[in-house]
Amino acid sequence: MDALELVKVNTLEVAVRIWHPEAPRTLIAWHGLARHGGDFADFARELGPEWRVLAPDTPGRGLSSWSSTPSCHYVYAHYMTIAAAVMDHFGLERVPWVGTSMGGLLGMLLAAEPESAARIERLVLNDVGPELAPEGLAELASYFGVPHRFLHFSELEAELRRHYTGFGIAGDDAWRRLALGSARRLPDGSWTYHFDPRIAEQFVHDTPRDTWADWAAIRCPLMVVRGRHSPLLKAESVTRMAEAQPGLVSHEVPGCGHAPMLDRRDQVAPIAAFLASSPAAAATARFSWWQRLLARLGR
Repeated sequence: MDALELVKVNTLEVAVRIWHPEAPRTLIAWHGLARHGGDFADFARELGPEWRVLAPDTPGRGLSSWSSTPSCHYVYAHYMTIAAAVMDHFGLERVPWVGTSMGGLLGMLLAAEPESAARIERLVLNDVGPELAPEGLAELASYFGVPHRFLHFSELEAELRRHYTGFGIAGDDAWRRLALGSARRLPDGSWTYHFDPRIAEQFVHDTPRDTWADWAAIRCPLMVVRGRHSPLLKAESVTRMAEAQPGLVSHEVPGCGHAPMLDRRDQVAPIAAFLASSPAAAATARFSWWQRLLARLGR
């Protein structure tokens, strides 16, 4: 990262990692459940110096505060408060949003809520949507709901390679960088992951929503990126997403599961093109879809 800002949100401190701080355009990139904003380093490099990339660490992850009350702080409603505080801190009235997994769902909720919808200029969902495979969610909850302890750093790196194979990471150097940014030492000298083990309580405390209603309510341009082998976002779900949002731009990434790392040109270029497209183009696509539908119905 090129800079770091610490934003106070009530009792918590939120770390925001920044690339290209002097760039003319800004976007927010938000990470997945048990990750942190540092995952977007390669994404920012590939996107280019014309974009200032702000990547917060959600509380309980990375450099941000841990909470003593997970039932209050490790839930989407509070993440939405944090997102608004980050946008206010940087003076952003309206901003593009790129979200991986949990970060994508957070962007989706912000874009659907009347109070915050106008602040999301366009939305990119990375391997997430309004319908997620129950077995994939159950696996996430069970894996991150228990503490992980490794006697040696090499054991932590080996487990990262096993668990995050869906990221599609290539090369030993990339895996080593991921491990360095994912580890913290315990008082007894052993190793564990960088996040608060209680973040998985989100699955217990969060309030269920009608996410398909949220999806239908969004009015900004939309894009979904899906790992071809994703256990969480099925291809049929992307089809349903496009039916509900006719202007949806979709891109499938070969060799990835959940979730593409967005760390190379062939993954980032389609997102860059979407970010550069005009909102009018998405509106035209939506209108054309309705014209075709009405024509089939004979109206």
